[in-house]
Amino acid sequence: MVEIKIFEPAMCCSSGVCGPSPDQELIRVNGDIEKMKQNGIKVLRYNLSSAPNAFVRHKEIMELIKTKGEKVMPITVINDEIVKTGSYMTSDEVMDIIVVHDLQSNCCAPGDHCC
Repeated sequence: MVEIKIFEPAMCCSSGVCGPSPDQELIRVNGDIEKMKQNGIKVLRYNLSSAPNAFVRHKEIMELIKTKGEKVMPITVINDEIVKTGSYMTSDEVMDIIVVHDLQSNCCAPGDHCC
């Protein structure tokens, strides 16, 4: 199973989509995250203001922030590997993840060599 963790800068709420004029990029990101979840992909979001312990538990994330500063966020981790820093995944990247996940999920039994 694919597991995605997104480490985000401090925001006013867990999704960042709040207030009278929410950030359009965060609205897109929330939609993309919902698509991944609907396709069976586990997505965890960690906001620096509401989940600081998640950052502390991931030493590589803390090291990145210490060396590069908060501008390195958001940080995307897929299956425990840092794959993107400084911006959210694009919708095309999200669709690629969904396609790969679907291919892996619909694979034949191990050893059948059909995937």
